[in-house]
Amino acid sequence: MDKVKLSAKIREVFGKKTKKGKKEGLVPAVVYGKKIESKSLWIKALDFSRLLKKAGESTIIELDIDEKDKRNVIIYEIQKDPVTGKFIHADFFQVRMDEEIEKAVELNYIGEAPAVKELYGVLVKSLDEITVKCLPADLPSEITVDISSLKTFEDHICIKDLEISPKIKIELDPETVVALVSPPRSDEELEQLSEKVEEDVTKVEGIIKEEKTPEGEEEKKGEAKKE
Repeated sequence: MDKVKLSAKIREVFGKKTKKGKKEGLVPAVVYGKKIESKSLWIKALDFSRLLKKAGESTIIELDIDEKDKRNVIIYEIQKDPVTGKFIHADFFQVRMDEEIEKAVELNYIGEAPAVKELYGVLVKSLDEITVKCLPADLPSEITVDISSLKTFEDHICIKDLEISPKIKIELDPETVVALVSPPRSDEELEQLSEKVEEDVTKVEGIIKEEKTPEGEEEKKGEAKKE
């Protein structure tokens, strides 16, 4: 597969001292690997965001450090601020192109399932990603799952049905189900579900269900008895 490029610069500040760089649109990062010395880096948040949109997290990146030190890396971990969603830190793992690597690859569901469109079923995705093992050059950025083959509720897509290069190894059982369509709930099931929810709600502390007595007066169930 084609590599994507990302520029980086050596970072010499750490911890709280990185605040200034972050305000300037930079993201602290680190690159490490087998038998190599780790290096602390700065990468541009905008460049990194564009790279992810273009190639995803599962791809080989040519990391160009200070325009003189080029390395083949994969993204090992990305940390984001839970509130703002901004990048906090990125870890890159340096790979050797002649050694196999293991990496989780995202599943990209495409198409439209007739069992959903025509039979009003519910699409069930059992997996969001699959861990693969292969040489870095053979690492896919994503694995496509075409759900248009799901025409009935008996149809399902398994690992063995995916179009994956023979150069890629997957440890999961080939019969592992990736996607299927479940039948819609019947009116009876929906009614039972509604009754169950209503029953559960009345059991929640502080919830009082009001009922009318034969005389037309309201009494409150669940009210504490006066001693």
